[in-house]
Amino acid sequence: MAGTRRPLMAGNWKMYKTRAQTKAFCEAFVPLVSGVTDRDILICPPSVCLEAALAATAGGNVAVGAQTMHFAVEGAFTGELAAQMLGELGVPYVLLGHSERRQYYAENDADLARKVRAALDAGLRPVLCCGETLEEREAGRTEAKVGGQLDADLAEIGVAELALVAIAYEPIWAIGTGVTATPEQAQETVAFVRRRVRERFGDAANGVRVLYGGSVKAANIDVLMAQPDIDGVLVGGASLDPEEFARIVRFVEPPA
Repeated sequence: MAGTRRPLMAGNWKMYKTRAQTKAFCEAFVPLVSGVTDRDILICPPSVCLEAALAATAGGNVAVGAQTMHFAVEGAFTGELAAQMLGELGVPYVLLGHSERRQYYAENDADLARKVRAALDAGLRPVLCCGETLEEREAGRTEAKVGGQLDADLAEIGVAELALVAIAYEPIWAIGTGVTATPEQAQETVAFVRRRVRERFGDAANGVRVLYGGSVKAANIDVLMAQPDIDGVLVGGASLDPEEFARIVRFVEPPA
């Protein structure tokens, strides 16, 4: 982990937990991480649980984020949420472009460029996801796929805004499969992400937090966070258990 960037330890709950379960999780989790001050902690519950999570974490060091949003300010988009709606709730972060959103809801890069722009305009901090399939990796297309996503999805932002965006590299072949990219594979692609961003934004890329996601758990967090370019993680299933996620948040850097 690079010492100059503050780690972001994020949990994506996907379609798990009711309001009552969200409250119970927070009551267990918040005390376990209450003394952590040198890294940012984020949970992203389902939209119907956002208010419950905000209430249960109020005044503490755990932030709450949404899992998606629409790019429009308002309109005839049944089932969607606008960035301003999230901002009014007091939600500071939003995940954008998760592979499940791209796969199941046909989110494309043109839409995501507009979503990143809309999130920033509403005062939200986007966590932009990118990643390749197993077929793309085996065909040697990882950098072409991930680089193309970054070029398109960041097309509408300026250099001064870049540090407000976090990027989560999530190899699709490692999400929910139990297969984790090796620390070296994760570092290699995360480093590529930063290089690609630097090509367009220059030295501002040094301030961007690049996370790794894909079957992250307590058993592999320390070695992942020891990699020089990995600035945090986006955790799926392991973020649903308060003790497991607390251990992830409390990763231990090896001695220098």
